[in-house]
Amino acid sequence: MLHRGLVIATVLAAVLGVALIDTRAQQQPAHPDWYGQWIKSDRGNAWDPSKPQRDQQAPLTPEYQAIFEANLREQAQGGQGTDPLYRCIPPGMPRQMTAVFPMEIIIMPSTTYLAFEQGNVLRRIYTDGRPWPAEREPSFAGYSIGRWIDEDRDGRYDVLEVETRGLKGPRAYDPSGLPLHRDNQTVIKERFYGGKTPDILHVDVTTMDSGLTHPWTVTKTFRRSTNAFWFENICTEGNNHVVIAGENYFLSPDGLLMPAKKDQPPPDLRYFSRTQR
Repeated sequence: MLHRGLVIATVLAAVLGVALIDTRAQQQPAHPDWYGQWIKSDRGNAWDPSKPQRDQQAPLTPEYQAIFEANLREQAQGGQGTDPLYRCIPPGMPRQMTAVFPMEIIIMPSTTYLAFEQGNVLRRIYTDGRPWPAEREPSFAGYSIGRWIDEDRDGRYDVLEVETRGLKGPRAYDPSGLPLHRDNQTVIKERFYGGKTPDILHVDVTTMDSGLTHPWTVTKTFRRSTNAFWFENICTEGNNHVVIAGENYFLSPDGLLMPAKKDQPPPDLRYFSRTQR
């Protein structure tokens, strides 16, 4: 009788355990199938893919519009302007979401990871309900907190909303040098959601920045690759740009320092002995 009671108790506990797991599964929607390699659907590198790179119509303040125009004049002379990527620093947010090279989405219970091939950058989006930390070290990717939403109530999450703070610079929106404010108080809000097919992903990115007159929203669209191929992309390898006292120079194929823009003076050589002729 005692043995029979133990068997019944064990079976009952197992049934209750399964029921509890099933109840939790019903209460917690499943995550979307966003795994794999994602490639941006447009061919350009403009921040707003719906407009030409040199005509983004960004809502810049007069001060930052003037900075942008001075940057364009410097680029026209062969300089780099306010686009910092020639120094091989990370693109930072929000520019990282242009994903010039493919990205991978890895969804875990408490964190969603975005792995970018460009520069081997890993972005973490915390979805465990944590509050904003009282102190945080600024970074190019920033600190991101997100939350999953089951909008159509079908038992599967279909939207990921993210807010990113804690950024550092220098940063620009795209290769045109379109600048973000130097105070680095940028706040970015994103909305990830699927497209008409499982292999399409949209991301609405809203940037709030002191260099803008109002928040600026653009939509990025990605398609999932059916034949994923990854390779190591390291900007510092083979980078011939040399920055001296804030001026950019270039190493020629024979390893000599040369100007990067028209009529550029040489750097200060005070610490070098001049060769006697």
